[in-house]
Amino acid sequence: MQKTVAKTLPGFMELLPGEQILFNQMREKIQKTYERFGFLPIDTPVIESTDVLLAKAGGETEKQLYTFTKGDSNLTLRFDLTVPLAKYVAIHSNELSFPFRRYQIGKVYRGEKAQRGRFREFYQCDIDVIGDGELNIINDAEIPSIMYTTIKELGLDNFTIRINNRKILNGIFEEIDAKESSVDIMRVIDKIDKIGEDNVKLELKNLQISDENIGKIIEFIRINGTTDEKLNALDCLNISNQIYKEGVQELKEVIKYIRAFNVPEDYFTVDVSIARGLDYYTGTVYETFLNDHKEIGSICSGGRYNNLSEYYTDKKLPGVGMSIGLTRLFFILNEINLIKSNQKSISKVLIISMIPDLKPAIETANTLRNAGINTEIYFDDKKIKAKFKYADKLKIPYTIVIGEDEVKTGELTIKNMETGEQERCVVGAVVEKLKNNE
Repeated sequence: MQKTVAKTLPGFMELLPGEQILFNQMREKIQKTYERFGFLPIDTPVIESTDVLLAKAGGETEKQLYTFTKGDSNLTLRFDLTVPLAKYVAIHSNELSFPFRRYQIGKVYRGEKAQRGRFREFYQCDIDVIGDGELNIINDAEIPSIMYTTIKELGLDNFTIRINNRKILNGIFEEIDAKESSVDIMRVIDKIDKIGEDNVKLELKNLQISDENIGKIIEFIRINGTTDEKLNALDCLNISNQIYKEGVQELKEVIKYIRAFNVPEDYFTVDVSIARGLDYYTGTVYETFLNDHKEIGSICSGGRYNNLSEYYTDKKLPGVGMSIGLTRLFFILNEINLIKSNQKSISKVLIISMIPDLKPAIETANTLRNAGINTEIYFDDKKIKAKFKYADKLKIPYTIVIGEDEVKTGELTIKNMETGEQERCVVGAVVEKLKNNE
């Protein structure tokens, strides 16, 4: 029989068990942090009706969709978790309590070019707070506190959450009569760290922005100093536009409450160049960078949007949220050695039977598992050396040996695989020992 070549498609990540354990631990830390802040879990289908997902999609996003037909149905794999959330809230709005605080961790699919750190299938970890008609600005300040807590829980320390408000930018564009080009201008500004100031000027010129107004834009995004100095500088720009003033005031409120949430000053800053490329952000926006690895881009981003479900319902549902691209983050952190996979097994103990009758081993395993201890039994009939080698290779912390003597006395021989120390004790003492060493 001719064999099919075993291969994984480009852009789809497969991990060895040790790496998968680490990935799962990261995902669990994110989930627990989200729940600590009172966010409720939801899960939406991976496959949606194409017309639902395309309600707002277009341009590059539409080109990246995985779409297929099944019978009379035109179906698409979800490309993010925000559009499905919009559909979910539109359907269930009468059953939900507002503000609705949800988190979702799940896979999404984009048919973009597979490259380093960019995947076609990847996990996103999202939170959003959705209001019914209105949503207090303090929610915009809580999101950075969740960003801070989550990233610290992941074991990262040297990072900065950069914050801006789209109204500030929109107000400036109105002031210089460039409102028609505001979305394109913000997309260009958003790339300043990647392409540099000179290339930003060139791209703005290509948008038919005058040299004078380009100068004003560059002067604005050059604002520097401490957080309070930047806020004062925004006040002193002598811009009379009302939208701009609203944006500055909202930014001041957000900073005030971020401090109330006890986020240390070293971990956040105002950055007027942050625009966020997605058009639906209408107020506060965030991006988070590792200070020593800015080249990998934002590891956690989000912002405020006016109306989440406007394409599905007449209800006004403003929201604010953030997203962590977990697959990409895991890949990058692993590549630059900021995280390391040390755990190769989830078993706390391996039971090795020295006698043909495995019933005593199974009974012991049942007792340990009922006590909440991850327990594995070695079933294969191999030499004792091979059994211990198996435990050592998977770095299982303890082994329990059961032979005729152990069966006769009712005592088990437990061995610490790291130190080599072993002792004999009854199963109750074994349970206590293993639980105390968790």
